Amino acid sequence: MSDDRGRPEISSDDEVIGGAAVPRIDPSERPPREAIADVHIHAPTRGNRKLEKLLEAVNADEQVKAWWHVQAVNATRRLGMSDHSWIHIQIVLNIALRLSRLLFRRGVVPNVVADYAMSERDAEVVIASGALFHDSGMIVHRADHEEYSLFLTAQKLPELLADVYSEPERSIIVAETLHAIIGHRRRGAPFTIEAGIVRVADALDMAAGRSRVPFEAGHQNIHSLSAYAIESVRIVPGTDRAVLVEIAMSNSAGIFQVDELLATKMRGSGLEEHVEVVARIDAEHEKRLLPVFRI
Repeated sequence: MSDDRGRPEISSDDEVIGGAAVPRIDPSERPPREAIADVHIHAPTRGNRKLEKLLEAVNADEQVKAWWHVQAVNATRRLGMSDHSWIHIQIVLNIALRLSRLLFRRGVVPNVVADYAMSERDAEVVIASGALFHDSGMIVHRADHEEYSLFLTAQKLPELLADVYSEPERSIIVAETLHAIIGHRRRGAPFTIEAGIVRVADALDMAAGRSRVPFEAGHQNIHSLSAYAIESVRIVPGTDRAVLVEIAMSNSAGIFQVDELLATKMRGSGLEEHVEVVARIDAEHEKRLLPVFRI
């Protein structure tokens, strides 16, 4: 589903996030101003005025939008990778907010609450900021992009939060965001709930739409093939754990996404005891090597 401007309608209140039908951006050759004209990040804020102000500031900032465009060009056009455009950013943001609200509802305490006596709404700002800027370093290079994201975010985020926080709270939010960004990488070692949420949310943007552009351009490797096998990701309240993630696959190639990519990021995230992942193969005509895969 998309709105009247062609933007995908994604909500962290939805159960299915980042499904195969979500349109992705092919960063074709267009003048920069035209390329960023329709960029607009949206997510349910549930009355969190601090989060609303952050999103308002981001949506008014053409430098941030330009960064998102460059990271998409580098990833998809130049390297043949999966989508790293603003659509990926928006999906990760919505997944992260969905995860955080389910976790907080079940009593998981974010670190800005436990360590600084701040609020869950402040934790949402940290999580959103981490989601918004986790891949910004891709404008420099794919290798070590998380580290490049740090100095870009350290420069930009205080400016975006100028009307949201005063000191010292603003510097705390920025510091916690920087930790969430460095913790999202495979070899990262997040030690806050907020960082763990950003790490897992990034891995959960795995559905077929994310690999559409490189797949159709002929970049058919294990990454694009496995992502193409993921039909949908459904995030709902769990029974034994706070969150249940249900992944529907059309082909067993999708196990690579679940076991090699998602499971790797789940381990060490701090969310292992709170999130259950169940992947199922629903194709009728494929030989089912594994009908269900659990983490």
